[in-house]
Amino acid sequence: MRLTSFTDYGLRMLMRMASSQERAFSTAELAEEFKLSRNHLSKIMQRLSRGGIVETRRGGGGGAVLARTPHDIRLGDVVRLLEEDQPLVACFQIQPNTCSLDGRCRLKTRLRTAETAFLADLDRSTLADIALPPRSAEA
Repeated sequence: MRLTSFTDYGLRMLMRMASSQERAFSTAELAEEFKLSRNHLSKIMQRLSRGGIVETRRGGGGGAVLARTPHDIRLGDVVRLLEEDQPLVACFQIQPNTCSLDGRCRLKTRLRTAETAFLADLDRSTLADIALPPRSAEA
């Protein structure tokens, strides 16, 4: 299974935020640290905020913080949230499903089972399990 870069970057951001829970992170700061587009990270942060994973604050001292403790954030939930618009294969889409094998395909069930097992495995881990170690200057 392959995750989108959207999910990859979202997980990186959360791993970093979990390493220093006492402070807020700006998307500009995270973009610079990871050498990624600030605009792209802003979209990811918005999705994480709408999903209740992070809280965002505007103004001086603003930025994003985790909405819950890392122990309460399941990796499967994060992946589901960030991958919600990205079905594993075209036939998993609600509309339009253009698969010419629909109704006769034996692969779809196996792929759905594999996807379910993949997410179930991630549900056994939390953000606390993958948090980055604190940086020495922050420790």
